[in-house]
Amino acid sequence: MAQTAQSVQVDEENNLDESPRGIAVLVVVGVLVGILSGLFGIGGGTVIVPALVWLGLTQRHAAATSMLAIVPTSISGVVSYASNGNVDWIAALLLFIGMFFGGQIGSWLLSRLPELVLRWVFVAFLVFVIVNQLIFTPSRDSAIDMNVVTGISLVAMGLVIGVLAGLLGIGGGALAVPALSIIFAASDLIARGTSLLAMFPNAITTTVANVKRRMVHFKAGLIIGIVAACITPFGTWIAGAVSPVVGQYLFAAYLGFLLIRSFYVAMQATKKVRKA
Repeated sequence: MAQTAQSVQVDEENNLDESPRGIAVLVVVGVLVGILSGLFGIGGGTVIVPALVWLGLTQRHAAATSMLAIVPTSISGVVSYASNGNVDWIAALLLFIGMFFGGQIGSWLLSRLPELVLRWVFVAFLVFVIVNQLIFTPSRDSAIDMNVVTGISLVAMGLVIGVLAGLLGIGGGALAVPALSIIFAASDLIARGTSLLAMFPNAITTTVANVKRRMVHFKAGLIIGIVAACITPFGTWIAGAVSPVVGQYLFAAYLGFLLIRSFYVAMQATKKVRKA
């Protein structure tokens, strides 16, 4: 029985459209993710997951594959931000400690929660981030004041981000960036660079857990991740060229578009479950 369930899971994973059209879509997604990652300090899961679902993967496999794509993307972003001194290495380490444990919990939940629950959690997550983007404008000159309380808080925040990252297939930057600015007074650029550094090892550990559960589509993840890694430095350049206010509203507008689409998809899925 266990073997049959495993076979079903593998078949479910391999429903991705791998035609020339599908590969072209993956490349385009990689370009978009690279720009967004560099510009906003995110892993790009908010783009990758819906795109992979549209190409044929389940929400579960799309989220797991997204974490693989985030690995090379975040490495490229960290190099770009660090070269300009916009990374807080200690804060990133503390964030990662929490994200490591949270990511394992999120990955475990990902393999067990129903598809419908995952879709509505994603919608709720987007609403939360958009609200935060609209009520707070970060400074470009401030930095994190590190002390014991700050350190403990960073680990705790990392734990929450890790759970969401593993569950939703996101790097966690969409939550970490506004949190680092709002709660810890980091500048917008330091928040983005630090977020990318923290999500890099977390994406690796979460991906390993997802691979063990046979939920990762390697080809799709590598195509998106490699293309995104090549484009991310351009997004980083744009981030430094625009003001914090412009960057804030661009991010909110982008997430607003995703929210409308994700809400529609979740409603359609809910209707199908009720009819069944």
